[in-house]
Amino acid sequence: MELSLSAALILCLTGFIAGGINTVAGGGSNLTLPVLMMLGLPADIANGTNRISILLQSLVSTAGYDRHQTLDRPAIVPVLIPTVGGGIIGAVAAALTPNLYLKPLLLGTILTISVLILLRPDVIAPAPGTPVIATSESPRAWWGLFGAGLYGGFVQAAVGFILLAALAGGLRYDLLRANALKTVCVLAFTSVALLIFIIFDQVWWVPGLILAAGSMAGAHLAVKIAVRASASSIKWFLFLMTVCAVLASLLF
Repeated sequence: MELSLSAALILCLTGFIAGGINTVAGGGSNLTLPVLMMLGLPADIANGTNRISILLQSLVSTAGYDRHQTLDRPAIVPVLIPTVGGGIIGAVAAALTPNLYLKPLLLGTILTISVLILLRPDVIAPAPGTPVIATSESPRAWWGLFGAGLYGGFVQAAVGFILLAALAGGLRYDLLRANALKTVCVLAFTSVALLIFIIFDQVWWVPGLILAAGSMAGAHLAVKIAVRASASSIKWFLFLMTVCAVLASLLF
């Protein structure tokens, strides 16, 4: 696929914004998927191509959070087991099924989490000092992570909100550490999903890599901001992004 200079710049800028949003909250794919489709990619190809950007931005943000010592390394494997399991099933389903049927589910999920953040902020943003719950001790969180992987493997858009609900709401991580673990989860199941989309020939590399270049820069900057931001600032940024994601879902 050949791209004009203006199209490449639009992709890079969109990637930069989405990479920052995904690193601190979620919903960046609600920007990147419509842009990819507006540039002429079919919906299934856009869904697969978008995973290049997600994979590389997650790699940058994971390394950044780990460098700032906000990543709970011992929790990685227990958290990844249900998430990657769901991601494999979701990606195979996405490769075989049109993703347009998930729009009502996407919108409903985002709306639910928006209401939770507004009315019950303690559910997704635990108070400082709240003890963390192990994945093995919370079946609700385990299934939440599995569902997040299933959904993320299928369509990706706004999966960060679902992961944060499971990690912060279920396992009681503060939003900074929940975001760090969230990026590891996304990195893991996106690696598997991208491989599946490549096998089904649903990835276009040129737009995907251009999008990824911008998203990696956005993720790098966002980590530096996130580790210095207050918990309250992250919470309200998350709420703002859920509102934007709802609007994007309604428009596209």
